[in-house]
Amino acid sequence: MFQTEYDVIVVGGGHAGSEAATAAANMGSKTILITMNLQNIAQMSCNPAMGGIAKGQIIREIDALGGYSGIVSDTSAIQFKMLNKSKGPAMWSPRVQSDRMRFAEDWRLLLEQTPNLDFYQEMVTGLLIEKDQLVGVRTSLGVEVKGKSVVLTNGTFLNGLIHIGEKNFGGGRAGEKAATGITEQLMDLGFDSGRMKTGTPPRVDGRSLNYDLMIEQPGDVNPEKFSYLDVTKPLTTQRSCHMTYTSGEVHDLLREGFDRSPMFNGRIKSIGPRYCPSIEDKINRFADKDRHQIFVEPEGWNTVEVYVNGFSTSLPEDVQFHALRKVKGFENVKFFRPGYAIEYDYFPPTQLKHTLETKLVDNLFFAGQINGTTGYEEAASQGLMAGINASLKVQEREAFTLRRDEAYIGVLIDDLITKGTEEPYRMFTSRAEYRTLLRQDNADFRLTPKGYELGIASEARLRRMEEKQKQSEDFVTFFKNTSVAPEEANPVLEAKNSAPVKQKDKMFKIYARPNINFEDMKQFQEVQDYLTANDLDNEVIEQTEIQVKYAGYIAKEKNNADKLSRLENLKIPANFDYSVLKSMSMEAREKLKKIQPVTVSQASRISGVSPNDISVLLVYLGR
Repeated sequence: MFQTEYDVIVVGGGHAGSEAATAAANMGSKTILITMNLQNIAQMSCNPAMGGIAKGQIIREIDALGGYSGIVSDTSAIQFKMLNKSKGPAMWSPRVQSDRMRFAEDWRLLLEQTPNLDFYQEMVTGLLIEKDQLVGVRTSLGVEVKGKSVVLTNGTFLNGLIHIGEKNFGGGRAGEKAATGITEQLMDLGFDSGRMKTGTPPRVDGRSLNYDLMIEQPGDVNPEKFSYLDVTKPLTTQRSCHMTYTSGEVHDLLREGFDRSPMFNGRIKSIGPRYCPSIEDKINRFADKDRHQIFVEPEGWNTVEVYVNGFSTSLPEDVQFHALRKVKGFENVKFFRPGYAIEYDYFPPTQLKHTLETKLVDNLFFAGQINGTTGYEEAASQGLMAGINASLKVQEREAFTLRRDEAYIGVLIDDLITKGTEEPYRMFTSRAEYRTLLRQDNADFRLTPKGYELGIASEARLRRMEEKQKQSEDFVTFFKNTSVAPEEANPVLEAKNSAPVKQKDKMFKIYARPNINFEDMKQFQEVQDYLTANDLDNEVIEQTEIQVKYAGYIAKEKNNADKLSRLENLKIPANFDYSVLKSMSMEAREKLKKIQPVTVSQASRISGVSPNDISVLLVYLGR
């Protein structure tokens, strides 16, 4: 059946697999996507939403590089919100509520329209290795697919075990069987593996809910979108979400089922996501709280199915049902399906290089939850990077990596391979030390030229970015060069309780004041004339305001990042023998030997490696 040798074989058709397959194929590599069920490509296994705190920045970065998650998020969105708008722009995070069925369909159609990409539906049960070389994969039917590189994006399917109360059964997702064979083979090859847990809440019938008893959560009045391309448009109509709360009575009913909970009776031994705990975990950990928020999220434009965000649980279905009926607005709730927990295999990511290629097996790449992450966005970004690097490796081109000061994707991958993770890893803005540089508004400036060089970002995308950059730079220059007299400036300043000026001053200084915004600046005739002469969209205006108001912070952070990049440029020889560094602590030598950092900067971020250890390394390398 498969006489062709593929350049890239992608195993798994979730968010990571979809991005990996399209990236490799768009770079000219002959690619095949093998998945257990082609009807479930890009399935939103958990909540019907994309983006959020730091995750929205990741989707913007994927889009800027030429990936598809931003486009699909826009075309399938039913609501848009820019989170954290009351804080500084480094914290602004876009998020969409998605139509679950349309999201998967749009991804499927994009994949089918991608040249160089084939599909095959079957379970991959192992790797083909000949003479210590990876040469393809084998399926459960014994079909062999030959390939030069393999990207594993198995999600929660590797020996997946689903828990609902005291019942458990094999599965990678509700209604789908687990994947077997791969973990055992990888362990035979010398890989370390572990188990992780995640969970999902009940899905319910929206017709059985009383929304009048809940708090409406509408989208933004002036919604934006994810993709920097103009092929997608902001929403003109939106669906509201709703919010309600649990209560002491709900908590008491849930506690009655704790003795039948797999989380408390020892059936589940693996660690779940710290920042997305189950409802029983919240009740147990935050016993002083008498209520928790529940977000009621529609699953699409027309379906009545509703996702009960905040009520993730593995308690018995009868306990889930009786407790949820005590939540305000859920008095007559009907279940579509109960919540459940799932345990699955992962491989500690310290076994990977920055390219997401494994250290043990050449041309084998891991992406997504197999690396210990949680979340669609984290998975998609890893898939994109793995697909890019698998293609580059086959084409004998230089590997592509991102530094911590270049992208949240760079922070994510560096955290994983340098520090590892023993619990499902989730991205936050606080994880990025250069978050003022890594804003959602400038991902195209940072990454589109790189995507164009790789061959996945189109020339049209690059030209659009360059035009936006030029327009915003010109507008900043206008504010720096244009002066305004006191008689014109002071009425605007006094209206905002801002100190008046006593002499002519540059507009840049006035605009930089914290309580002065663009609407205030538009009152000046010179600004009106500039807007009349130049057709500027909201992206350019927002970018200009950020560059004016945060110029000092941005410059300071850029300077700090430049200092760090000097250490990034100090390479450590491959297979460096750390045992010769007798002045270095034993712990540091062991950690450095295990992780094999590529640069001194990466070495400095490894837990257990002190500044003194780095000094010893620098002295030795200097010799």
